[in-house]
Amino acid sequence: MTESTATPGRPVGALVNGPAPLLVDAVVRAAREAHEAPDVVDAALSLARRLGAELPLPAMGQTWKLWSSLASLATVDLTVARVVEPHLDALAILHQAAADGHHPAPPGPTETWGVFAAEGPGTRLSAEQVADGWLLNGVKPWCSLPGRLDRALITAWVDDRQRGLFSIDLHDQGVRVDRTSQWVAHGLPDVTSVGIRLDRVSATPVGPPGWYLEREGFAWGGIGVGSIWFGGALGLAERVRAIRRTPDQIAELHIGQLDVSLWACEQSLRAAADQVDSDRAPSPAVLANRARSVCANTAEDVLRVADHALGPAPLTTEVDYVQRVSDLRLYVRQHHAERDLAALGRLLIAEDQQ
Repeated sequence: MTESTATPGRPVGALVNGPAPLLVDAVVRAAREAHEAPDVVDAALSLARRLGAELPLPAMGQTWKLWSSLASLATVDLTVARVVEPHLDALAILHQAAADGHHPAPPGPTETWGVFAAEGPGTRLSAEQVADGWLLNGVKPWCSLPGRLDRALITAWVDDRQRGLFSIDLHDQGVRVDRTSQWVAHGLPDVTSVGIRLDRVSATPVGPPGWYLEREGFAWGGIGVGSIWFGGALGLAERVRAIRRTPDQIAELHIGQLDVSLWACEQSLRAAADQVDSDRAPSPAVLANRARSVCANTAEDVLRVADHALGPAPLTTEVDYVQRVSDLRLYVRQHHAERDLAALGRLLIAEDQQ
């Protein structure tokens, strides 16, 4: 997959002047094809398999290409990006596990993967070691598209204190998708997240207990999600730039606000990618929290400015625009807002006390 200096859409002019193009043309074209397909999720899963074989892994020297590709998907369709990202993350996790000497089974070229690591009140997934391996029992909440994926990396409690990461076959007869779960979201309506119940499902450990959360790649995957929020914001900014009336001073103000916010976010992501690739990053958790928070703040800024710039008309008459707004509002809530900033503050204070 090649990059070119021709950036389709050009949401904000200053963003195309960096040392490498922000948007990856081939990825944009592929995302548009998926967006226009009769079944966008099926098309996005096919694209995920393709990109998994083409895009670089994080921290391997081309992290900016990976993150700018994720942003490129999101400028077109956040559903496509939301489907593709977990598959790429799973491939990166499996690669990291192999590099750390844990020897997971390599993913098959026709498989699509998810990563199910959320926890929820009143639910618990337990891992039990038996004579010939591991079995998982219990309920895992917030699993995206479990009925449409082939395999998943899933966290489960190995004792009262530790969680391990396991690989499972989602076609196993012991995996049951909760068909009664209500997914009423206006945002990302096709990427349903539901609970799954596992009954003695055979599982393969991926790393020792705690490895999934402790590895540096956990932080890099989190920034990848932030780059998608950034891409979603770019898509909204493009709509503001396409305003049909002759710009007055207020419209010029809005465009300036968008440019400053998006430019700062892009520079933060570029700097983070450079630090990851050159192994000059501060604490991975600190870097990830900073970069994700910048991306989340940018997405929220762009949502606000777009509301002010465009008024109610596109929110009532433009289906694609309404979907973009709803998708981004929901997706960015994966950021924990003030709680994540408080966590960053704790990390910084702890570093000062060392």
